[in-house]
Amino acid sequence: MSQLIRTLKSHIRDEIIKKGGWVNAHAHADRAFTMTPEKIAIYQNANLQQKWDLVDEVKRNSTVDDYYRRFSQAIELMISQGVTAFGTFVDIDGVCEDRAIIAAHKAREVYKSDITLKFANQTLKGVIEPTAKKWFDIGSEMVDMIGGLPYRDELDFGKGLEAMDILLDKAKSLGKMLHVHVDQFNTPKEKETEQLCDKAIEHGMQGRVVAIHGISIGAHPKEYRKMLYQKMRDSQMMVIACPMAWIDSGRKEDLQPFHNALTPADELIPEGITVAIGTDNICDYMVPLCEGDMWQELSLLSAGCRFTNLEEMANIASINGRKVLGLL
Repeated sequence: MSQLIRTLKSHIRDEIIKKGGWVNAHAHADRAFTMTPEKIAIYQNANLQQKWDLVDEVKRNSTVDDYYRRFSQAIELMISQGVTAFGTFVDIDGVCEDRAIIAAHKAREVYKSDITLKFANQTLKGVIEPTAKKWFDIGSEMVDMIGGLPYRDELDFGKGLEAMDILLDKAKSLGKMLHVHVDQFNTPKEKETEQLCDKAIEHGMQGRVVAIHGISIGAHPKEYRKMLYQKMRDSQMMVIACPMAWIDSGRKEDLQPFHNALTPADELIPEGITVAIGTDNICDYMVPLCEGDMWQELSLLSAGCRFTNLEEMANIASINGRKVLGLL
């Protein structure tokens, strides 16, 4: 056979290698590979808010060894793709207590010569309710980055902004970066990215806060988006896109600007905002069809946003990931 024609995929992957290798900036490796054919109805019939509690079954029944096996499988999947740094949230709450993070640290020690691992505490139960707050405080001491999900406290108590204050206070007091899930539901009713920018400035945390997802940004009119991008620059907000996690956003009858359910990298990058990429959930209750394939994530983001700046695509998958994980 004659020599194969080189593809864009090969070119971009080579550029990523030159920039230090792939970086998976966001995942939930402790729950990876927990979806089975028997459990697919959970994905089909429950919304995300319901799944936040339905995963208690997995958390309650998982031992440290169970968590370690899942971490190991996820880490080895990343290594096989040339991932050199991997950031993952880890559940630490009243259901699983510290079993998952103990397993995470065990895995980090085993794989330390093969990959750089960074951990953030997942706060599926929020940070307002007393037991949730207790485990948030415990978990914050056991991770590299503080993790947040303010919509949980907005949903339960109408206190999303208070949750952001708690998250920022903790991150600042411990000298750690803050990674926050925001604007996940693809609706103009959400303005969490803007709120997070305002709070980052209020707490003096410019350049230390990372917004995860930002799907709802694209649901807003152009004038709002331009205003938001200025706030993101002012707060030095960085963003992690997880394309497979939200491309399955359900149909709606709402009137809004036409867009795909993706982080708007095509607008953010030209505005000077750092965008990294992550797999998010890998074959679990939240995203059963995500295989943890880094090229799939990058190519979906590029195609869905019509963003084909090859140099910036390579940066998204490498250098930018190191920035959001505090490695640069």
